[in-house]
Amino acid sequence: MATPAAQELDPLALERQVCFALAATNRAVLAIYRPLLEPLGLTHPQYLVMLSLWDQQKRSSGRPSPMSVKQIARTLQIDSATLSPMLKRLEAIGLITRARNTADERSTDVQLTDAGAELRRRALDIPAAVIERLGVDVAELEHLHEVLTRINSAAVAAGALQS
Repeated sequence: MATPAAQELDPLALERQVCFALAATNRAVLAIYRPLLEPLGLTHPQYLVMLSLWDQQKRSSGRPSPMSVKQIARTLQIDSATLSPMLKRLEAIGLITRARNTADERSTDVQLTDAGAELRRRALDIPAAVIERLGVDVAELEHLHEVLTRINSAAVAAGALQS
């Protein structure tokens, strides 16, 4: 019969699994985002695409600046095949345009439309609303972000996203 100490140290106990804590937290946090994104007409994955495009525009001093599908996929750490349906939907609702790159026809460039750039203004309240709904101190969330970024970097360095 296992002692209480042995039960506490069970390496296969669900509550000790980092993967479970991350998965459960991911679902819960995305549920917080869902009602905030609905008025914008975005799903959470589409929101991440828009964030990457808004960042690109900000880096180019507010001027239109396309990103390739590969750049967006690399930024979001997803494969291009997963990204393509999201981009089609964002294009269909008028937030982005997609066009073949003139220098490399194998590459597709994605660019914000005026409506897509304007949507950023409406999205500015989302981070604060998420923090308010979570009821967690900003410093604690910043620390969590720092730790998760380090864990992600370590996982990527260990080959986690290699195809």
